[in-house]
Amino acid sequence: MNATLLGLATFIYFAAFILSLLSVRRGGTIEKIAALTAFAGFIGHSAGIVIRWIESYGLGIGHAPLSNLYEALVFFAWAVILLCFCIEYGSGRKNLAVLALPVAFVMMAYASFSPHMESGIMPLIPALKSNWLAIHVVACFLGYAAFVIAALMSALLLIKNRRRPSKETLQLPGNQTSLKNHIYRSLFGGYILFTLGIATGSVWAHRAWGSYWSWDPKETWALITWLVYSAILHGRLSGEKDGGTIMALMTLLGLLCVAFTFLGVNLLPGLHSYL
Repeated sequence: MNATLLGLATFIYFAAFILSLLSVRRGGTIEKIAALTAFAGFIGHSAGIVIRWIESYGLGIGHAPLSNLYEALVFFAWAVILLCFCIEYGSGRKNLAVLALPVAFVMMAYASFSPHMESGIMPLIPALKSNWLAIHVVACFLGYAAFVIAALMSALLLIKNRRRPSKETLQLPGNQTSLKNHIYRSLFGGYILFTLGIATGSVWAHRAWGSYWSWDPKETWALITWLVYSAILHGRLSGEKDGGTIMALMTLLGLLCVAFTFLGVNLLPGLHSYL
């Protein structure tokens, strides 16, 4: 049941993306339809996660659905859409979904339809049997999602900084000042969450392996990522006079570090290779 709902949510996100793309030019009714479609996908996505959680208990191996690559991708996509909605609702920004939806769609499509993906509900290995699992993973992935949103807005800011308003045929959402402020807020929120994720992960590591830090590939990349975002936030607080270009470029570099942190457990051997 959960796989059906999650697969359906994938296609709904794609439909919502197409509608959102059209709404950038036309607005009006199609914008409302796009928003409702994206929300419907999110509801199905959320229901799929909850049902998967319930089904794990039915199998006698109950645990939060956050224990393998399939579940990580599904939750990552969910977190991206959740933060997209929160930012749109809290700030009054429109059309942010046109940036976030394709990201969620790609992650969900790969998780749901890749022939090499193990999507079954599996029992936890001993290292994962901890109450810290949900706290650590949720904090990290909400932080990742905030960094993704910041990177998407950074790409948009770079495009706006290079284009002449008189030649714009596509009305891109937001102005430079607004985008810079929202990028900074997303970075700051993501930084706090990611820091919490690293801290709780250290406590969890000590309980599981007897060491707070072991320079495992994932831990190393997490530290690099944290330092990159520390530098970005420090630079923002120190002041910028280039229209936000440096901050935007650094934010895109940070997203590359996030990708290495997220995928490093699969590319390199280490204590986290169970994913």
